[in-house]
Amino acid sequence: MKKTFAMIVMSAAAMGLAGQVMAATPEAKATYKAANDLAASDYKIAHAKCESLTGNPKDVCVAEAKAARIYVEANAKAQYKNTLSARTSATKSIADANYDVDKAKCGSMTGNDKDVCIKKAKATKVAAVANATADKKVVEARTDARDDKKTAEYKVALEKCDALAGAAKDTCVAAAKTQFGK
Repeated sequence: MKKTFAMIVMSAAAMGLAGQVMAATPEAKATYKAANDLAASDYKIAHAKCESLTGNPKDVCVAEAKAARIYVEANAKAQYKNTLSARTSATKSIADANYDVDKAKCGSMTGNDKDVCIKKAKATKVAAVANATADKKVVEARTDARDDKKTAEYKVALEKCDALAGAAKDTCVAAAKTQFGK
């Protein structure tokens, strides 16, 4: 059981490091740049279609074009950086863009309907940002818990080594250090 857990922890750590290495490759950078270029060209096309509109429909159209661009760029950046903070930031940026679209859609309304629409848009944004923040905290808490468990198991392994002496103890301590990455 302990060996299985140690293998899982080491595999997860290796995958995390591999993800970081992959993010820095020239291919990943090229993919990131291509996604940004595609988002920019799609935005220009969508924005040009909005030029034929007037009033609130134009505002909604422009907001939707911006939101589509932000969605692609934010996800590309999160994938390129491959970090928890980047993914959280992307989710928050997308929530902001969606809020702008919802707010633009409320522009054609008047009175209480408009107030309700704006409050609903704000509530949706707050919920999305809160979920992103909560997800980040959950992942961080699980990472901290995993590290605490690993440290505790390492201490147990070292304690077992104290019963030995000489070369056997040195071998036991070296094995524990290797197993737990210390």
